[in-house]
Amino acid sequence: NRRINVRVRIELQSTSNPVHRKDLIVQLTDDSDPFFLYNLVISEEDFQSLKCQQGLLVDFSAFPQRFIDLLLQCIQEQNKDTPRFLLQLVSSASVLDHTPAFLNVVETNPFKHLTHLSLKFLPGNDAEIKKFLAICLKCIKEEKSLLEQKLKKTEDDLTRQLSCTQQSLSEKSRELDKLRSEWTSQTTTLTNKHRQELTNEKEKALQLQTQYQQQHEQQKKEMESMHQRSIQQLQTRLSELEIANKDLTERRYKGDSTIRELKAKLSGIEDECQRAKQEVLSLRRENSTLDAECHEKEKHINQLQTRVAVLEQEIKDKDQLIVRTKEVLDATQEKKVILEENTEKKQVHVGKLEATIKSLSAELLKANEIIKKLQGDLKTLMSKLKFKNTVTIQQEKLLAEKEEKLQKELRELQETVQSLRVKEQEVCKLQEQLETTVQKLEESKQLLKTNENVITWLNKQLNEIQMARKQETLGTSTIPPIHSISGSFSLIQLDNRFPFSSSGISYPISPVCAFQSFPETAPVKNTNHQVSGPK
Repeated sequence: NRRINVRVRIELQSTSNPVHRKDLIVQLTDDSDPFFLYNLVISEEDFQSLKCQQGLLVDFSAFPQRFIDLLLQCIQEQNKDTPRFLLQLVSSASVLDHTPAFLNVVETNPFKHLTHLSLKFLPGNDAEIKKFLAICLKCIKEEKSLLEQKLKKTEDDLTRQLSCTQQSLSEKSRELDKLRSEWTSQTTTLTNKHRQELTNEKEKALQLQTQYQQQHEQQKKEMESMHQRSIQQLQTRLSELEIANKDLTERRYKGDSTIRELKAKLSGIEDECQRAKQEVLSLRRENSTLDAECHEKEKHINQLQTRVAVLEQEIKDKDQLIVRTKEVLDATQEKKVILEENTEKKQVHVGKLEATIKSLSAELLKANEIIKKLQGDLKTLMSKLKFKNTVTIQQEKLLAEKEEKLQKELRELQETVQSLRVKEQEVCKLQEQLETTVQKLEESKQLLKTNENVITWLNKQLNEIQMARKQETLGTSTIPPIHSISGSFSLIQLDNRFPFSSSGISYPISPVCAFQSFPETAPVKNTNHQVSGPK
């Protein structure tokens, strides 16, 4: 067993001489072995026998596409560890034996290996192999000629690009030389300008220092006055807030008491409502029982009415019988002589009939009395029902009124609760404002302390500078060393409401006061001492 890559070539060939037919040609080749050649030619007749042998469900026209689909599934599964579809080529060790080979499309599963298709391939003879090799040679020569043409084109393009790049390189090297010369000239001019600007800036810095000192003194005075005003305002606001807080606490206690009273009222009203609901339910039950009794009595009355109607019909029938008997009696009186015996019998019969009529009339009278009693009972029941209906309607009206009162009281409760909440929120806001004002007060105190520290430090520095200047005026050509001082400091804006500026220059105020001192530098002459202010 070995694994190789095989090239499969499928072709449909149609021939019209002498009979029009189609043949499917399948060819197996190996790119690494030129003598590996297997051919298969399937005609429509051969396909029918193959279809019967292997139980195929496809026609000859659809078979090539189905075969290609199976091959594609094998290609998709070939890189997996356990492929589902495999292509098996069963052949002898050497191709020269001319023994047929079988190409099987196998589906694998853990239970069984199913062969979907098995095709019998014949190895190619010398003529076929020579023909195949000739075709391969022809294709390789064509590819070679195409590659040579491409090589020539690429060489020409590369030589052109080389020449262009060399030209551009020479041009750019010239440009570089020019740029270097320009750059050297520009650097010399820039250094000269820089020196001049430095001297100008030093003079400006000395002027600015004097201005800053004057501005600082003015700002200090303004800040102190502003701070005192803000403290007074905050104190007045604090007293107002305390008064408002007391009022709100009193209102809150009052609201709590009203809520308790309303809750007690609500509980009483709810108890009354439950009692009324229970009464309504009991009345409704009584009403339903009375309705049922009334219905049963109506049924009984209907039954009695039907019985009366039946009895009346029987009486009518008997009246008709009496009329007939009278007619017969008239006829018998004429025939008295002949039929005396018959008349006696008929008289007896008539007596019996009269007795039955009397009994029926008595029963009818009893039935009429029962109907009258039932009608009276019905009237009394109807009057009771009407009375109960009026009572229930009144109770329902009372219930509706109580429910309306309940809803009104509930609404009033909700409104009071909402107003309480609003007041609580206002109290919270006022407390937050109080806390913020207290925090601002503390911050302003800290700021005052830091500002005083900065002012004292600046006064010390100014005194030192003035002393140094006095020494310069009193001293000889050599001056005692003055240390260069540099620091960064910032004055804080109170409550971000008082930015200050003078002579068109605004000074940003940061929320932190910081001063950074740097180490002392070497002694400097009278003309070059440096003092740097805030940036």
